[in-house]
Amino acid sequence: MRGGRVTGGGTVLVTGARGFVGRAVCQALEAAGRPVRRALRTPPEDAPGGDVAVVGDLSEATDWSAALRGVDAVVHLAARVHVMNDTAADPEAEYDRVNHRATAALARAAAAAGVRRFVFVSTVKVNGEATDGTPFRESDAPAPSDPYGRSKLAAERAVHATGAQTGLETVVIRPPLVYGPGVRANFAALLGAVARGLPLPLGGVRNRRSLVYVGNLAHAIVTCVDAPGAAGGTFLVSDGPAVSTAELVRRMGVALGRPARLLPVPPGLIRAAAGLLGRSGAAERLTSSLEVDDGALRRAAGWVPPFTLDQGLTVTAADYRSRRGA
Repeated sequence: MRGGRVTGGGTVLVTGARGFVGRAVCQALEAAGRPVRRALRTPPEDAPGGDVAVVGDLSEATDWSAALRGVDAVVHLAARVHVMNDTAADPEAEYDRVNHRATAALARAAAAAGVRRFVFVSTVKVNGEATDGTPFRESDAPAPSDPYGRSKLAAERAVHATGAQTGLETVVIRPPLVYGPGVRANFAALLGAVARGLPLPLGGVRNRRSLVYVGNLAHAIVTCVDAPGAAGGTFLVSDGPAVSTAELVRRMGVALGRPARLLPVPPGLIRAAAGLLGRSGAAERLTSSLEVDDGALRRAAGWVPPFTLDQGLTVTAADYRSRRGA
């Protein structure tokens, strides 16, 4: 024990353990020899082995006492993420309830239970939606533009405040777009278009987009569970140098063993056409820049991503092909 807290090397509680990132984090922790306790909303149907804590829905009233017993560190991934066609009466309040208030309650419960470190996975959307020549840094003034980003910013502030008040070591990580085996949404759609050989009007896009492979993000999270220099920090994370959407598509093609068919359409024309089709948001993400500077994480925690962008795309493409029997 140190100051009433369990020292490093003990059990790590992972919330959102069933999710896309959560599964990778649990695997990375176990590969590093760390005992893992998976916090689940409902009992597992397949009754897997290992340490599981069923905690129910996330709220300020969630009882974390059993889940936190004997825990050295918490990795908090569970959240209300982007909801398409949201039917909540008050989406802002719902995001705040789950992502902010429930997170704040968990951080307080962790401190009371003697947990040493609390790693909270936030989002680059706290910084904003786009960059214009200068990469986002942690020191930039926050500029979230939607309920999800605002709820994550409020949660970050609550987590760090609890750390300052109690001595709980807190770490916040803000990833950009995360990809890897099982990825869904826009990244999966783009991968599928390349795999099918569809012509894409992205050859004229010269933007700068940062991404992070799920294996790199999991490695960064595991590093931050123990790295002394990470305590109290907020960090951006990425695979490394940003790439244009056109370059990303070309690299997807290489990973898939398919030539990328890129048409040199001006980005302004893409956005105009997308607006007529009600797809302005998707076009903006494909043509605008969102670049991050993850130097602070590398310096503070000594972190180096174990996978390159091309390696991450190769694994992702192999998973895509296997899922489709190709």
